Amino acid sequence: MTVPRSTLRLQFHRGFTFDDAAKHVDYFAALGISHLYASPVTTAEPGSTHGYDTVDYTQVSAECGGEAGLRRLVDKLRAHSMGLVVDMVPNHMGVSGSGNAWWLDILEWGRHSAYARHFDVDWHSPDPALRGKVLLPTLGAPYGDELAAGRIALDFAADSGRFCIGYGPHVFPVCPTDYAAILQSAERADLSALAERFNGLTTQPTDQPRAAEGRDELREFVAQSGRAAIDVVLQAYAPDDPVTRDRLHRLIERQHFRLAWWRTASDEVNWRRFFDISTLAGVRVERPEVFDAVHALVFRLYHEGMLDGLRIDHIDGLAEPREYCQRLRQRLTELRDTAPYVVVEKILGRGEPLRDDWPVDGTTGYDFMNDVGALLHDPAGAEPLARTWTELTGRSPRFADEAVAARRKILVENLPAELDRAARALHRIARDSLTTRDFTFTTLRRVLTELVVHFPVYRIYPQNGLRSATDNLYFEQALAGARAALSRADHAVLERVNAWLGGSAEDMPGARPGAPQQPAQNGMPPSHAGSSRRSAQTLFSQLTAPVAAKAIEDTACYRYGRLLSRNEVGSDPGEFALSVERFHAGNLERSQRFPHTLLATATHDHKRGEDVRARLAVLSEIAEDWGATLRAWSTLNAPHRRALDGKPVGSVGQDTGQGFGQDRSDAWAPGPAAEAMLYQTLVGCWPPELQPDDEAGIRKLAERVAQWQLKALREAKLQTNWLAPDEAYEAGCRDFLFDILAPQRRDGFLKELFAFVARIGRAGVLNSLQQTLLRLASPGIPDLYQGTELWDFSLVDPDNRRPVDFAKRVAWLAQTPPSEFLPGWRDGRVKLAVVQRVLALRAHLPELLSQSTYLPLVVRGAHASNVIAFARRHGNAWAVVVASRLAAGLLGDDGDLPMVDPVQWADTAVEVPSDLSARALFDWLSPAAPKVDENGLLYLRDALAAMPIAMLVEDGVPRG
Repeated sequence: MTVPRSTLRLQFHRGFTFDDAAKHVDYFAALGISHLYASPVTTAEPGSTHGYDTVDYTQVSAECGGEAGLRRLVDKLRAHSMGLVVDMVPNHMGVSGSGNAWWLDILEWGRHSAYARHFDVDWHSPDPALRGKVLLPTLGAPYGDELAAGRIALDFAADSGRFCIGYGPHVFPVCPTDYAAILQSAERADLSALAERFNGLTTQPTDQPRAAEGRDELREFVAQSGRAAIDVVLQAYAPDDPVTRDRLHRLIERQHFRLAWWRTASDEVNWRRFFDISTLAGVRVERPEVFDAVHALVFRLYHEGMLDGLRIDHIDGLAEPREYCQRLRQRLTELRDTAPYVVVEKILGRGEPLRDDWPVDGTTGYDFMNDVGALLHDPAGAEPLARTWTELTGRSPRFADEAVAARRKILVENLPAELDRAARALHRIARDSLTTRDFTFTTLRRVLTELVVHFPVYRIYPQNGLRSATDNLYFEQALAGARAALSRADHAVLERVNAWLGGSAEDMPGARPGAPQQPAQNGMPPSHAGSSRRSAQTLFSQLTAPVAAKAIEDTACYRYGRLLSRNEVGSDPGEFALSVERFHAGNLERSQRFPHTLLATATHDHKRGEDVRARLAVLSEIAEDWGATLRAWSTLNAPHRRALDGKPVGSVGQDTGQGFGQDRSDAWAPGPAAEAMLYQTLVGCWPPELQPDDEAGIRKLAERVAQWQLKALREAKLQTNWLAPDEAYEAGCRDFLFDILAPQRRDGFLKELFAFVARIGRAGVLNSLQQTLLRLASPGIPDLYQGTELWDFSLVDPDNRRPVDFAKRVAWLAQTPPSEFLPGWRDGRVKLAVVQRVLALRAHLPELLSQSTYLPLVVRGAHASNVIAFARRHGNAWAVVVASRLAAGLLGDDGDLPMVDPVQWADTAVEVPSDLSARALFDWLSPAAPKVDENGLLYLRDALAAMPIAMLVEDGVPRG
């Protein structure tokens, strides 16, 4: 297997192509990267900035440079002995435009399309209007309004000879079975002759080649005769006349799709989406022919040696993640002699293991990002910060309360169609048994709702229809929550649903009345019942996963603001801090189970940059002071609040009930919760070198924060949301932001904000350096996200996907020890130097940080709680990692360096293994060479004399 030493994630799009990346390969190599880690390279929707909306799995994206550009990039990488890992999206495809040939084919031919089973479409919808059809929730207004307004029309594509329904940029193919009637409507002999080619045509696969021949003739006819005849046809279906508009409507109604207002999607969509995004359709990659079609390109590229590994996106969206991983590993292994490197994007709950029967090398690193992020927080700050949050906002101090409310909201408003589909699957099982045939759909839906609302992780992974012990650990939590929420009358139904969803092999549906009973075999159900159960289990799993993502990451994390540094993808904001012991336990588990897993602290999906989170974590150490600061700033900026209609509060009469303080304490924009989150965001993302009198810099910051604020407000789904934006409220929030950051506030709020950031800035940098070193030195493969080798004060996308100034980074590469750059820490060079230096050690002694033993080290002395230390050992080579932590109280108010005065450490020391007693250790990050005393103690006053972190190396090589 080609295991990376380190990876660097790049986001490709037409503004940053493969050739653009190739220009920087020299830099990536000098930085110490062994493998680039690319966003999806397959063809996506035109203009895609991320590549996750694939429309053609068989072609490399032309916008990114095409296959030729990709080969040029790989050639450049190979010249530097580097490799390429690419992101793969097997779960869904983009279906919003006209570029997805598979999707267009099922719109044209319906259930008889060659691709009808490629997508997860329910062709047997209980809605008669959708049976055999695909709902297309594309229209900007109700169907009747759009039709009457003439925005829906029949069109003809001369290049393909196809009739289609056009709506703005959208193109929906008309089934060729209607071509005869369409052509005959012009009452022209030449067109009637062409119509004969389509008479008697059916949708059966055997008839489809005849339709293709007829389209070819039609295309040739138009090419030779011009469009005049076709324009006559189109006029017969013109939407501007009631008679022809009715004819157009009846034509549309005969198609294999139903055009609908976009608001119908949540309630009526009859195909699996990616989360609640109606422009991304779920792909049935569990089917062998679909698996082969989806992976044909990457398999070929891997076979040709262009790829070294894959990152699998959203593994929990697949029907059978285990089987998928097994099939993928097997196919890749067959293609090359070396084993492939494969990691999966998997969100793990605390204590939830990555399954051993998935033949992968680990995750994309969210679990490590969660661990190292929680390690930066002082547990003592949890209670006072929660109290402040509740006092200021009136919202619950517990994240779990927000999570349950958000799950319920997502099920009711965003994913009710998916909930209905899963409930129907359970209802079908119930109807198959005499004992459960009276379980109503409504009851089953109610029970299912509570199970999903209380489900604590993304999903279960039943095998042969039964849940594992690990599955049951989490399912029992959901059962307990559902029992508490449901009436006793529903408990019997809940227990039966528990059995159907993998809880029992005994309680199986019987045959229908009058049919002979089929005995179970080997304790397993009859085949039809087993199939029904597996279908229900899959639908349940494909419901809990998007509910978790949408409710936690995209809703509750924007509602709960105890401390935003814990509101991150893959994290549970209810878990405030992690002890050193538990961090070590996580590293030990990774070293033993998945030693090649990725270690991330920043991703293309993060909500706040790694250094934003590191700075905000300092607030956990000064919780009471931060609470007082929040209250003071809220009072200071109260005059800038807006009424909910966006007008200044002062212009609203207090006796009208429209202002604040009448019926609700938060009846103003932005409201106390959004305002408190805004202050945290400003503190967290303030650039280290920005001065309060820099009007252009402040304006640039305000624009970035305004972009974050709009997304945050809509994701919270309280006063406004994506489906029904309250634009007046949003404008009021934006005005509030720009008012408090206005130039005239430079001696008021801006001065106070700047002073507060300066106060915690050094502690934030110390956290950042600690986090960086732990990522680079812990068991696993360190992953860098583009540009984050310098300070990463980005916010949620698109802010975290801004262009990277690689020229600056190239210029700042140096062989100088990082400690030399510590005095100028504001420019970020010290972070770049740490990254470069430790990656150089990984190249110099590759086994030391990849195949070594992980040893947690004990720290003792006055400030033992302010240190984390561990050792890595391979043979005679050692590396001892030491980092300051929770050090805000030790930094003091004097000095400008983000490190504890060595004298402050007093008797604090690390107990090192006896093998290192009385030996000098050379610091990889500074000129220091601290010595372990004869008692095996490494004193912090020596180890951390030049930097707040240390990478002490003893390589076992005799020195003269």
